[in-house]
Amino acid sequence: MALEATFRLLFVQIRKLCDTLNAILLTVGDKPTNRGAVLADELENTILDMLGLAEDARTAARTAEKAVASSIDLDRARRALAKCQENFHQVEQQFSNELVSYQKLNQLASLGSERGGEWKAWAGSMKDAIEQGRQPIEETSKALAACWQELVEHSGTTSISVTTTGQKIIARSPLTEDTLIDRTT
Repeated sequence: MALEATFRLLFVQIRKLCDTLNAILLTVGDKPTNRGAVLADELENTILDMLGLAEDARTAARTAEKAVASSIDLDRARRALAKCQENFHQVEQQFSNELVSYQKLNQLASLGSERGGEWKAWAGSMKDAIEQGRQPIEETSKALAACWQELVEHSGTTSISVTTTGQKIIARSPLTEDTLIDRTT
């Protein structure tokens, strides 16, 4: 895939991840109003944190996309991609450790069973919403890997090799005609 298209796909995948996190956040917000639950508040805080990180990753992905779109600036793309990767990695860790962990899903099921009624329906909706996050996480991870691969392949094509043959090389500044390097090899 072309460099630009690969970076564009990354941006699209992270946007889908942000949309999914927003949908999960809406589901958390639909919790029953009677007798609040600490678990619901914890989930909301986790998702808000993840959403902030995902938005930062999206901003970095857009910067990287722009760096390869117009005048290919591989160094700028690399720095932005590294920032994107760092933020996404934190999202991925929080998703695994704080949303889809056995403990958290068990707590969610227990809350629904203990309180019944609206809470049971909410807990089921939350579990379904959280499960919807798996695919965008996987797709974003694949898109990031593809960007790194394209970046490495592209940067490898711009290498320069210099071989000396015993000639005298003089480099001059084009503006002042001053000799910058005068070295005989």
